[in-house]
Amino acid sequence: MTDRFPPPSRAATWLLCCSLLAASAVQAQALRPSSGLRVPAMPSTSVARTADFIVALVNSEPITNSEVRQRVVRVEQQLTQQSAPVPPRDQLARQVLEQIVSERAQLQLGAELGIRVDEASVAQAEQSIAAQNQLSPEEFRRRIAADGVDINQLRNDLRNQILLQRLREREVESKVRVSEADIDDFIRERQGNNDVASLQLNLAQVFVLVPEDASPDRVQALQARAQGVADRARAGGDFAELAREFSDGAERANGGQFGLRPAERLPELFVESTRSLSAGSIAGPVRSPAGFHVLKVIEKRQSGLPDATVNETRARHILLRVTPQLSEADAVARLAGFRQQLLAGQATFEALAREHSQDGSAQDGGNLGWAQTGQFVPEFEAAMSRLRPGEVSPPVVSRFGVHLIRVEERRQSTLTARDQREMVRGLVREKKITEALRTWVQDVRGRAYVEYRDAPQ
Repeated sequence: MTDRFPPPSRAATWLLCCSLLAASAVQAQALRPSSGLRVPAMPSTSVARTADFIVALVNSEPITNSEVRQRVVRVEQQLTQQSAPVPPRDQLARQVLEQIVSERAQLQLGAELGIRVDEASVAQAEQSIAAQNQLSPEEFRRRIAADGVDINQLRNDLRNQILLQRLREREVESKVRVSEADIDDFIRERQGNNDVASLQLNLAQVFVLVPEDASPDRVQALQARAQGVADRARAGGDFAELAREFSDGAERANGGQFGLRPAERLPELFVESTRSLSAGSIAGPVRSPAGFHVLKVIEKRQSGLPDATVNETRARHILLRVTPQLSEADAVARLAGFRQQLLAGQATFEALAREHSQDGSAQDGGNLGWAQTGQFVPEFEAAMSRLRPGEVSPPVVSRFGVHLIRVEERRQSTLTARDQREMVRGLVREKKITEALRTWVQDVRGRAYVEYRDAPQ
């Protein structure tokens, strides 16, 4: 499709949450005051009500008590909504003040470098927030006003967050490079990690039961039976068929497979017997108090590496874009009418998409093709994930407009080696960006002249 609903970039995700972004600073060590700084305690609410005052200067630009208090309230609300512990007000205020100091130094650098944010970008960010909350821009503004938030202040916050992201993209992200050697090192490090706590295994077994009162001759015969199974498996025999024929285990009907699970949830004997083996290898027979086990490693995953298989969904949609001529409410009503026609069998999804959808997929009956989890924007993805094959969603609002979605089918696909390397490339890049950004933020903060001021007595 033409828009393809790409997943939001870090910038988009951040902008959608910018009014509550300060919550992340509560745990951000890089933004905490350094040991040599004197950060005054925030004044009580009673003092704050009488008059506003300056609590810090960043290169002669003031930060006021009211700025800090407003950010503190937002952070507290965010933490409460997430059922996260809320630090004491004085402690939180110090952390928030230091974050504002760091942001202010970055904003000043952005202005010096000539980075500007136009009104269209701010308006688009505001519309994105509204869409994320499934509200029209008008409804969003009414909700904001009812919550006591100044829309002009919100727009100013959005402008600052866009500027910060553009600055960070220019100064940090654009300079990060990932080499093939970086990818090899990452894979080697993760594959060489033998920590059981981060290991997941899918094992299959052929279990040969040894009765408690079995004679030595009987034990020897059962061991020989298990050895014969192991030999056939190593020679290329179908392990699932061997399990169904010879296993005494309850999982025999499933080809002997236990399913993917953390190694800590498997018997220690199984983990130790297969720990050094690669997928497809056979271990055993190994003896336990219950009998003999022949084990096959079906799948082995180490935390930090992308999955070898991915879930994919094939869906169709009808998109109506919101314009001055078609309000969001009217688009929702029209699509709700289409849905009723579909449920009544009065039309086909493909025909309605070809006639009405305002998207490049219309000519193909709204077909979006096979897509992996996370490929669409969150609001679209969430609605699609709730549907069973053949089901049609109610109208769904996204930043692109209003959609009607039908899931055609789902499947699991195995990634090629090249696809897995590209996924690892993304992981390595994110890691490098995080490290580079932390260093850069500290550097910008360190070069700023900061003067803290005590509250008036």
